[in-house]
Amino acid sequence: MIVKICGITNPADARAAAEAGADIVGLMFYEPSPRSVTLAAAAEIARALPPSIAKAGVFVNAAEETVLEAIAAGGLNLLQFHGDEPPEYCALFPLMSVKAFRVRDAESLKQLPNYPTGAWLLDAWAAGKPGGTGARFNWDLAVAAKELGRPIFLAGGLTPENVGDAVRHVRPYGVDVSSGVEASPGRKDHGKVRDFIAAAKSA
Repeated sequence: MIVKICGITNPADARAAAEAGADIVGLMFYEPSPRSVTLAAAAEIARALPPSIAKAGVFVNAAEETVLEAIAAGGLNLLQFHGDEPPEYCALFPLMSVKAFRVRDAESLKQLPNYPTGAWLLDAWAAGKPGGTGARFNWDLAVAAKELGRPIFLAGGLTPENVGDAVRHVRPYGVDVSSGVEASPGRKDHGKVRDFIAAAKSA
């Protein structure tokens, strides 16, 4: 079970995630988010992490140059696109990409096959927000999405208390959490991070 701790904003939280067994940390390059990081902060976080931890850059309708600058600054291994990016855009870059989808109902799944990205991330739909809302969606839809041919990252409303149930129900490739392990927006609760990773991996 791959576990991604997203919305990391500082080296201490990055180290805590790594020590707790996270596989991927997510760095948010989207200024309106309270978890947004600068290129300089991304570089500092990258230096604090062991090479075994993958670094994902999270973008929302970003300019191509912005993504390339972030790859260089943060030593990124993975790109995650949360906006209205077309399939061609997701294929522009020299790293594996993950397209995020906001799932509202079964109709939401119809767009997935248009994106031949390395994986798909399923998050809950919320009006006017590109993700990270802490809301849950119907996990049966994630089970259905697995039949469409790509690895699935499950996100949306996951917490240390429910991630075990989510993993047993969906059997996703990975789980992704941000607000569910926070003390406040942009600051992780290290105990919750440990509990979340332990629960996900033991399920």
